[in-house]
Amino acid sequence: MNLPSEWHHPPQEFSFAPFWFWNDRLEEAEIARQMSEMQSHGVDAFVIHPRVGLPRDMGWMSDALLSKMRFAIEEAQRRGMWVILYDEGMYPSGSSSGQVVAENPAYQCRGLVRINLDTVQPGTIEQGIQIDESGNPVLSEYQTLIATVDNYAIIQRPVNSVIRGLHFINEDSDEPSEDEPLAIDLLNPDAVACFIRLVYQRYYDEFGGYFGNVIQAIFTDEPHLLGRLKEQVIMPGTVDSLQDVNDYLGYDFAPYLPQLWDEDAPQHILDDYEAALEHRLEKTYYQQLYSWCDEHNIKLTGHPAEPDDTRHLRYFHMPGQDIVWRFIEPDNINSLEGRQSTQGKAASSNMLHTGKRRNANEFCGAYGHELTFNEMKWLANWLLIRGCNLLIPHAFYYSVRGPRYHERPPDVGLHSKWWNENFTEFAISSRRLCWLNTDSQHICHVAILGEHHHLPYRAAKTCFQNQVDFNYLDMEDLPRCTVENGKLHIEAQVYSALIVDSEFSEAIQAKIDALEIPVIYWQDNNDIRELQSLLSESPFFEINTPGLRVRQVQKVGFDWLMLFNEANSPIELSFEMPDTHILNPYTDTMTPFAGKLSLAGHEMSILVKKNE
Repeated sequence: MNLPSEWHHPPQEFSFAPFWFWNDRLEEAEIARQMSEMQSHGVDAFVIHPRVGLPRDMGWMSDALLSKMRFAIEEAQRRGMWVILYDEGMYPSGSSSGQVVAENPAYQCRGLVRINLDTVQPGTIEQGIQIDESGNPVLSEYQTLIATVDNYAIIQRPVNSVIRGLHFINEDSDEPSEDEPLAIDLLNPDAVACFIRLVYQRYYDEFGGYFGNVIQAIFTDEPHLLGRLKEQVIMPGTVDSLQDVNDYLGYDFAPYLPQLWDEDAPQHILDDYEAALEHRLEKTYYQQLYSWCDEHNIKLTGHPAEPDDTRHLRYFHMPGQDIVWRFIEPDNINSLEGRQSTQGKAASSNMLHTGKRRNANEFCGAYGHELTFNEMKWLANWLLIRGCNLLIPHAFYYSVRGPRYHERPPDVGLHSKWWNENFTEFAISSRRLCWLNTDSQHICHVAILGEHHHLPYRAAKTCFQNQVDFNYLDMEDLPRCTVENGKLHIEAQVYSALIVDSEFSEAIQAKIDALEIPVIYWQDNNDIRELQSLLSESPFFEINTPGLRVRQVQKVGFDWLMLFNEANSPIELSFEMPDTHILNPYTDTMTPFAGKLSLAGHEMSILVKKNE
């Protein structure tokens, strides 16, 4: 069997694109040396990520820093590598390392506070608000009374919120602190426009000739409405956000504002407020960035603040997510349960259902020095089997000198103990699988209905454990779906069954009821048998292998079946599949499939055959 040359020699386009932490005094010779090291280990792309540890004479967006970026970009062009630019110094994104607020103090991050007018002490300061001798709030220039409800005054004001900075304070101490630039008001469109001008437009002015070729994308990183908040009992909100909330919800939310601070507040009140603010964030932040990138021949990538942030994923040309802090681990139930477990599938599903080509995922961030190479490979395969096709290792460190070694460890690149062992094979095999997940037809007949911040994982877990592949279908995409011959169509995907594993509004339920397709209202694990009865026969339906994950795609005239043993125990499989070969993505070897397949713990294998 002659496989396409791209399988044997996967293009550079599908390389890892690691965060490259620029975290020390930068020297062009060392930048070039590290780029050479990357290429010699199968890595042909990187995200330039200015990071804490830079010297103070190399500030964010300074001429000194941009000159080093230019050198790296020109060197990448010479070497045939490609680059993603990072939009902040350091994170969360949106503040241009404090430069937005420095330009206009009105752009500082804002929030809401609640003042109990019955209990305030005259002549004191409550929640940052001056109380006069009569017990009334006295508001300054940047403070506004939003509403008075019963005995509560709801006031918006600037809040003490920061982002992480690029420079250590007293680097020689045991645990040096960092600069903390002021965060911006992401709900203020003018503040975000200032951010775009200071960063995106400056990048274009400096490097616009490389946009769309050497520079493939700009990365925005988990913008938070309240930044890294240094106060308590603050709710997100800005000067005019209540009107937006009312318009979005279709009712006056003002009477319910005080309940936002109550532990026993009705959940629908909290959910409504969150949904309304995040709708505004779409307009003020994501839509502005997406439109600017569209107009300047560059892709927007990165990821929102939450793992199931589906509303905001649609504003990325390459939707992404972020596996950090051991939220996902080998042989841990957290890989199948909880909000974090929806990662991978959420971004790849969004890619498929919005007609995009790539989806990205950071992985390994802050997993600690105890991270092993086997864990790193497992995390990559966990993402690949879920459809990810751009892997962003977190991170390759420019320097591990002093405190840099312990800053969100580990280094998984040049300074890792596995760099000169088997990293090249790992990088090339991951590149093969990213190629396989790109421009291919995903053969999947099940959709699980979800919504922003509510992607069901109960039914997903059972599907995974019974080798029934699925995609998440966002309820906001239902209007774009069509039904033909009892099947649900969206973009290139065709679904034979829709799983509903959560409660929806009456309006959404009416849309579900109107679909002339099989709908399974998930009750328990026994529903998997009803689901399987609606699908084409599969050799996996009758085997008991809860650790096995399956993904099938068609590409360049072949059927490809990705098989990943997500568990640690070995798996022995027996089934008939004539004219099929087994591919090892690590060794690029191929052997005939004789009806039996052994998968060691955490092993990935591919079955391939010509399309019938």
